[in-house]
Amino acid sequence: MLGADDVWPLWADEPAVTFEDTSVAAEVAVVTTVDQPVLLGFRAAKPNGRAMLVLGGGGYTQLMAGREGVQVAAWLTGLGYHAFVLIHRFPNAANGITAPLDDAREAMRLIRGSGLAAAGLGTVGLSSGGHLAACLAAAYPDGWTAPVSRHPDAPTRPDVMVIGYAPISTNAAGRTIIADKPPLPPVEKQAMYDRLQPDAQLLPSPPPAFIVYADNDPVVPVENARRLHTAWQDSGGAAELHVFADAPHGFALDTQGLPVSIWPTLCEVWLRQVGFLD
Repeated sequence: MLGADDVWPLWADEPAVTFEDTSVAAEVAVVTTVDQPVLLGFRAAKPNGRAMLVLGGGGYTQLMAGREGVQVAAWLTGLGYHAFVLIHRFPNAANGITAPLDDAREAMRLIRGSGLAAAGLGTVGLSSGGHLAACLAAAYPDGWTAPVSRHPDAPTRPDVMVIGYAPISTNAAGRTIIADKPPLPPVEKQAMYDRLQPDAQLLPSPPPAFIVYADNDPVVPVENARRLHTAWQDSGGAAELHVFADAPHGFALDTQGLPVSIWPTLCEVWLRQVGFLD
């Protein structure tokens, strides 16, 4: 599936994933329906003993599995990480509001249980995937019942985090910065954003984080970056924040000709600085 070396269903024996166009190249594939989530593993030719969970965006109604998944995995395997792209379920009437976070937490457990991340496991999350990544460093909501895991003792918190242009909490009721912003459909998606506000729910001493946004992002206001960075500092964590003046939403790795295109290089240097890349 999408050229992956490993395909691991999270909760069932067989994954059930529907692509927007089954003939499209893996690098730009878009997933539109997920009945059974799956973890796609891409192995490094020269492994460094660490792994990264890749969480792509798509507004929790689809997944940019190519641009923000496979392409990111290729960058990471080139650095020596085993990279795992999560194809998670969406918050909707069929799955409820907890499904994306439950899938991401189980993915972290499966990777740790595989032995492929003996020296550490981080996350790279872009757009809605960045929101989901940040939730892995936040408290699991009271009143939610987590599914039974195959690796219940494996930690779900990442060792390092890379978060890009993510809607951290400006979609939450009472915290929007756009006047009279209507609720986001479907109702389960809005309920999830209301319940999962990682900047307000961040646990103490969060892992080192690299945060990258565009100041003029028309989809995700840069206020999300400021809220997340402040929360990291207030919780006793270290976060490096980069805000590029001019870049489109969803700049990912393939936006050329603008200063934002250097962010992967900056991130690589940061990963070395925090001791997560040899």
